[in-house]
Amino acid sequence: MTHRLPSVSAISSLFVLGCLTAVHAVIFEVKNGNSTCIKADISANFTITYPIINGTRSVVVPLPATAVVGNSSTCGEAGVSPDLLASFGDGHSLGLVFASNNLIYRVANLTLSYNLSDTTTFPNSSSKEIVVLSTNSSQISAKLNTTYRCLSSSSVRLGSSGATVTFFNIHMQAYMPSSNLSTDETVCSADIPTTTVVPTTTPVTPTTPVVPTNPERGNYSVVNSNGTTCLLARMGLQLNVTYFSKSQNKTIVKISNLDPKSTSFSGMCESTTATLLLTGNHTNLTFTFSLNSTTKIYQLSALNLSASWEDMAAPFIVSNSSLQYLQGTLGRSYMCSVEEVLPVVSTFTLNTFDLQVQPFGIHDNQFGPADVCRMQKDNMLVPIIVGASLAGLVLIVLVAYLIGRKRSHAGYQTI
Repeated sequence: MTHRLPSVSAISSLFVLGCLTAVHAVIFEVKNGNSTCIKADISANFTITYPIINGTRSVVVPLPATAVVGNSSTCGEAGVSPDLLASFGDGHSLGLVFASNNLIYRVANLTLSYNLSDTTTFPNSSSKEIVVLSTNSSQISAKLNTTYRCLSSSSVRLGSSGATVTFFNIHMQAYMPSSNLSTDETVCSADIPTTTVVPTTTPVTPTTPVVPTNPERGNYSVVNSNGTTCLLARMGLQLNVTYFSKSQNKTIVKISNLDPKSTSFSGMCESTTATLLLTGNHTNLTFTFSLNSTTKIYQLSALNLSASWEDMAAPFIVSNSSLQYLQGTLGRSYMCSVEEVLPVVSTFTLNTFDLQVQPFGIHDNQFGPADVCRMQKDNMLVPIIVGASLAGLVLIVLVAYLIGRKRSHAGYQTI
């Protein structure tokens, strides 16, 4: 087996970004022999709350220019994911574990480890332990063979401990085909400039969007590396997008059906996250489901849409990673036969039709028993209420008829 020898070069420049603490940008490079597999130019702050004798205290720790690639960093091999471990200070480290599905790569796990016995960083700490926190919700992802770029700040909270990692000014690539970062970039949504429409003196009449017929229902699935199905979805999808039109020179609303015949699908699953990527007609739509391992409840926690339709003045890229839609129980599917409207951001809403989805606990490639959405339950309840009301009305009429008939007979006497 080839011995993997990680190496690092660190270039730093002191700067201030907004209200963030001044930190150094550090370049990390992980190699396998002479081949570079991970290169990351990162600026980061760590906001950590730690215990003191009479309570807690919070500190902001910058990623220093002296940070180096740790010995456990690896380019990965069969069964081992690429891993960048940045070590700094007195026993502190930041770890990024990558994963790929042959279309995109992402930070599948983010780990922060800090040593509370470091009295310089954590003065008056009442604990001397090494704390290790991790999350699989970093939202850092990019197309393969492109550089992930995000100059804007983004924060990732690790558990309920009060520790937060704030990234900014990132240029990073994993699964690199060469030693240089790709000139093709996947830009994070926060860096996409909003289109400003120059006001005109002529009043613009809002255009009423043409609503197409209900979308065709598509069947989608995700298969694990071991060949087992880990996500099933059967649904019709409709995109409600607000964007600036080149042909009309104004902002319009377009409602477009996602055609399953021209849509390819892929994804990846882990123990508590599952991702479904739908691609077709210059549109990429990504669903991210998360599972609460304690309550055994899953939900659609994030939606990402990127589109480059012909009439768009600029590519449309939006995301929301704080959603709570399509909630179901582990081992069961979520079903909604009626239309559901899922607001994502102010310029994008996803409408689902005749949906059934299950991201975890699938057996024999079949949907589990269904958890029915509230709207469908309400629709089922209406005919029940109407039927019960009609039955009650008939009963009242029948009782009134019998009482009236009995009284009429009581008026006759035998002669």
